[in-house]
Amino acid sequence: MRSIRSSSRARTNSERGFALIAAIGLAILYIALIELLLIDSSRELAEARRFRAKIVAATLAENGAELAAAAMLTRVSANVNATDAQGTMTGNLRKTPDGKFEISGSGSTAGVVQTTSRVELRGAIVGDRVSIEFAVHNP
Repeated sequence: MRSIRSSSRARTNSERGFALIAAIGLAILYIALIELLLIDSSRELAEARRFRAKIVAATLAENGAELAAAAMLTRVSANVNATDAQGTMTGNLRKTPDGKFEISGSGSTAGVVQTTSRVELRGAIVGDRVSIEFAVHNP
């Protein structure tokens, strides 16, 4: 009888050892999977921040150009600067005597990711009618 118990006990210990090794292996795979998910989510977050900064910088540049354009019919030149929680915007207006104009705007974001963007507009004013002939957006 002793030989039967000892062989059954030995088999039980080896089964327990296999279960322990399998559990440790699964735990290591699970931790590795979580680590990969953390790395991927960190990369995605950084990419989303960069994308948001580009959009905000472009919007600030356009807002700067609009601020400069607000004085287009009454002034020959204008330089404007404004700052808000999103960043800084600047705008410049230059008009020539023949009715041509150039407006440039730039925006710089504030925050974790700092990005700048520029916009340039060229056109003409005939009477009270404004036409834009050329527009460039630079990221």
